[in-house]
Amino acid sequence: MTRRIVPALALAAALGAFFNTACGAHYVRSAALPKGAPLPDARISRHVLIVSIDGLRPDAIAAYHATTLQRLMREGSYTLAASTIHPSKTLPSHTSMLTGLPPERHGVLWNNVVTADTETVGVPTVFGVVRAHGYSTAAFFSKAKFEALQVDGTLDYSQAPGGWFGRWSSDRTVGDVAAYLKDGRPNVLFVHLAEPDAAGHAYGWMTDQYGHAVRKADQAVARLIASAEQAFGKGEFSVIVTADHGGHGTDHGSDDPQDVTIPWIAWGEGVKAGALARPHLMTMDTAATVLWLLSVDEPKGWAGKPVVEAYSAAKAD
Repeated sequence: MTRRIVPALALAAALGAFFNTACGAHYVRSAALPKGAPLPDARISRHVLIVSIDGLRPDAIAAYHATTLQRLMREGSYTLAASTIHPSKTLPSHTSMLTGLPPERHGVLWNNVVTADTETVGVPTVFGVVRAHGYSTAAFFSKAKFEALQVDGTLDYSQAPGGWFGRWSSDRTVGDVAAYLKDGRPNVLFVHLAEPDAAGHAYGWMTDQYGHAVRKADQAVARLIASAEQAFGKGEFSVIVTADHGGHGTDHGSDDPQDVTIPWIAWGEGVKAGALARPHLMTMDTAATVLWLLSVDEPKGWAGKPVVEAYSAAKAD
């Protein structure tokens, strides 16, 4: 069986590379913000790194010895019982993560750029909200479908692979982040890592191959933190690591707990150590937490609530 699967995956990778090359990567840069009013007095940190590990089940962290994530959990604040939305698919879930809204409010129920009714998200994203307050933003997406979140005027820099089903490895994405941070100092930096989801679809969630992909993503997180420490300084940024969905068998998208249960880990500046007691932490809370960290008010009607209990250095509200 393995001998038959590997050539098929090699063919898929070759086709993906062809479509990426043929259609070209999708880069969006916004015009520099005008010099003006000073930035808000950030509540916790002026730099927030959000890492989304596509398809990461919480139980995979211990099962496959994801040592970086385990360290972040020991030193930071976390829950392994957060929830994503239904349908638990990549683009709808990430849209909720980055807009603070459930699918019925943000309207992104499609999950592929080929069949999308629109190629942009029509509600405010966390990138656009913080940029309107003078903060800089950057996003590194590893799947082509994320073009929908590369909204003009919201991201100082962003990139996604081209093609209908383009996908970049974590090595490519993390290398690009490191290169960008040699000069760039974004206040909000979002990074998407795709390997666990790809392995889950190809071989099944919680298989040996899936475990290898989880460890690869875990190593990528370590490299991202090292790059952020060089750019911002040790202890000078906050990190949120989470996922868009889990999975079971070779798919996801249902309301099965294995599909909708996700990890949520806060680490870095202002974070206190310990397991979170919040009973219903949702993926929409990620966007709300980023705004709260930067002292930016949520747009009216957002469903997400900041995870204030993860932080000990907050100023009095």
